Amino acid sequence: MGLFDRLKGDDAPRVAFFGIDGVPFSLIDEHPDVFPNLTEMASDGSAGPIDSIVPPESSACWPALTTGVNPGQTGVYGFQDREVGSYDTYVPMGRDVQATRLWDRVTDDGRNATVLNVPVTFPPQRNVQRMVSGFLSPGVDKAAYPDELRDHLQDSDYRIDVNAKLGHDDDKSDFVEDAHKTLEKRYEAFKHYVEQDDWDLFFGVFMTTDRVNHFLFKDYERDGENQEAFFEFYKQVDAYLGDLRDRLPDDVTMVVASDHGFTSLDYEVHFNEWLQQEGWLDYATDDHSELGDISEDTKAYSLIPGRFYINLEGREPNGSVPESEYESVRADLKEKLESLEGPDGKKVADRVVTKEDAFRGDHDDIAPDLTVVPNHGFDLKAGFKGSEDVFGVGPRNGMHSFDNATLMVDDPDVRIEDADLYDIAPTILDLLDHDFDRAKFDGSSLA
Repeated sequence: MGLFDRLKGDDAPRVAFFGIDGVPFSLIDEHPDVFPNLTEMASDGSAGPIDSIVPPESSACWPALTTGVNPGQTGVYGFQDREVGSYDTYVPMGRDVQATRLWDRVTDDGRNATVLNVPVTFPPQRNVQRMVSGFLSPGVDKAAYPDELRDHLQDSDYRIDVNAKLGHDDDKSDFVEDAHKTLEKRYEAFKHYVEQDDWDLFFGVFMTTDRVNHFLFKDYERDGENQEAFFEFYKQVDAYLGDLRDRLPDDVTMVVASDHGFTSLDYEVHFNEWLQQEGWLDYATDDHSELGDISEDTKAYSLIPGRFYINLEGREPNGSVPESEYESVRADLKEKLESLEGPDGKKVADRVVTKEDAFRGDHDDIAPDLTVVPNHGFDLKAGFKGSEDVFGVGPRNGMHSFDNATLMVDDPDVRIEDADLYDIAPTILDLLDHDFDRAKFDGSSLA
């Protein structure tokens, strides 16, 4: 449905969704001077903190948010997933998402969708009006469809992502400058296509917020040297969102959400090193660098973030744990993970979740047997090159959290208490007056 159709009398409601990747609700709620526009939106509509998913990792979160179902149905569990019946791993892309996206439901209804910079959407779909893929896309030339969108973005020096390597420098000035430029280009693209007024669902994501949080969040929470730069960046985020809100027609409901929360990072936890030291993981060669190098003596291994797999006979190529021992071995590992403490004496795990409690669906064959949801301060890693120490410190000072994600809807009749990420998709469909089978979703409409 385009502008001409609306002029003919079609008054179906529309939604504009703006993702702010990794922005915790408390950041907005506690700093109205930094977020005057979002504070006004919250006052006029509905806003609050929501829970993310297990695991709270962007590659798993955005497919869940845009489909309303858990990783057992999307088929995406994290930045790196394991092939069925193999130790080979791959980086999930858009084609690996097995559940129905919001915009697919909209287009099936004969309506139009503009989808900009959503993580895990490469290559761009051709059944929507326009799409530029986000995080993990190789470049605008291959990530944008149709040609009109590609040409416009290239002509305006659009950026898919910030240069995160700059964040590794002690001096964050170049990183912050790059983050502002990336944010500006994203805003300019959003503004241009918001004003096209030929969409029924606008779905765009600011991911630079997540990048800034990874390298500056502890400065914010603990009065570090980059706290002012952190606040200045977020004042700009708020200004851009306020401007976009002002540009939306009256028949559009604005939704702002993050895919997970954020907190300060104190220790990286190298779980495969811990497994090796505890006698759970063994390698066939000294020069190990990947999952395929583990030996038959291995009982368990880990993938980021905090996902644990039992080396099960009949499932893993070198499986060493008989199926008859699976439950006891998993229970033993779960107990040890629950008791693991960091150098500061704090428990690493807030909780350890079994696959049966976290995942349901046709694609749970690659689900982790256990997933650790960490306490604040512990960032869960799982490299295979070996890290001499279980606990370490890297270039990042901020990490994802399961709690304290953000949801704001420019509608006072929406309820947000006790909500989670799975509720966003059915809520948007309700706001669009789209008929759907509520039993197909893990969440429910908040509208």
